Amino acid sequence: MTRRAITQPAPADPVQRRAEELDALEAILPFDRRDQLATLLTDDDIATLKHLAKEGMGANTLKALTSDLGYLEAWSELATGFPLPWPAPESLLLKFVAHHLWDTAERENSPDHGMPEDVAIALRVKGLLRSTGPHAPATVRRRLTSWSILTRWRGLTGAFSAPSLKSALRLAVKASDRPRQRKSKKAVTGDILTKLLATCAGDKLVDLRDRALLLLAFASGGRRRSEVANLRFEDLTDEDPVHAMSGDPTSPLLPCLTLRLGRTKTTTADDNARVILIGRPVVALKQWIREGRIDSGPVFRSIDQWGNLDRRPLTPQSVNLILKTRISQAGLDPSQFSAHGLRSGYLTEAANRGVPLAEAMQQSLHKSTTQAASYYNNAERKNGRAARLIV
Repeated sequence: MTRRAITQPAPADPVQRRAEELDALEAILPFDRRDQLATLLTDDDIATLKHLAKEGMGANTLKALTSDLGYLEAWSELATGFPLPWPAPESLLLKFVAHHLWDTAERENSPDHGMPEDVAIALRVKGLLRSTGPHAPATVRRRLTSWSILTRWRGLTGAFSAPSLKSALRLAVKASDRPRQRKSKKAVTGDILTKLLATCAGDKLVDLRDRALLLLAFASGGRRRSEVANLRFEDLTDEDPVHAMSGDPTSPLLPCLTLRLGRTKTTTADDNARVILIGRPVVALKQWIREGRIDSGPVFRSIDQWGNLDRRPLTPQSVNLILKTRISQAGLDPSQFSAHGLRSGYLTEAANRGVPLAEAMQQSLHKSTTQAASYYNNAERKNGRAARLIV
């Protein structure tokens, strides 16, 4: 008698079926909004996400795409009465801009200006909208970019390059009085970093971890919190010691190693991105690895309240929490800082010390010269003579 493989029948409820398919992506998409997304997304949306996951789309990018897709589907249904069409007509893209980037002064004179109130209320009830004013231009641009990416991956062509959309975006951003918000209000520059390191100068396991994490994240070019959380022991390579003063063979030798970052926000896994770590950060990192008895897997791991080391890696959110905890212990305001402050702080400190922009970008791996140069411009203005005509 031969046995037949027993298969579970597919759920009759399409929402439940989509929820289970999202479960299958949990290794890549660790959602806490699975059930909500299952009601927002369509079968075709789930198929597109599974295809992107199969093609090796980065976990953070895929998570952002899914979140944006859920919002777009809900907005389209509420604003037009219909599911999100593929490809979206130019008129719908313009409506999206008009609903999310508007002039608060004009809204007082014309209640119909901007997003209709019933649409905004419904989005808030679904937990998808928190802003009571116009959206941040960066958020609108990101969602349009996600929309464009998902359109292309469906094999379709959208109107995202239409002159009317570019003009509408430019005018809407100009009309909006919402200032651009930095990811971290203040940069973690060298003086701030010194205060943070003083809070973890002890020999407890958590102090060793946090000291190594802060030094590595800053000195390796201001690594993003996801890059710190994803760093593995196998990504570390010892290099020959280097002289403290480049080109001076009489200066002391310092330990050196390279970090392989793999896929980052601005590079792919095929780029094999690497950065250098020299001196005190290397010493702190090796001390943490030695005391934590880490010989494989994640470098930075959770530590429970009793000081026991977990095998699981830190999450990107944990990296941010560690920074804020040390900020608070240093007597500073945690609301003014986030993990991104290590990235902006690295470039600001490099500018203050006269490091050429191109050299700093080799370490930070910034792709945009304009973005990286903004930190240099601020430093040069503070250090220059133009603002010192009357002192």
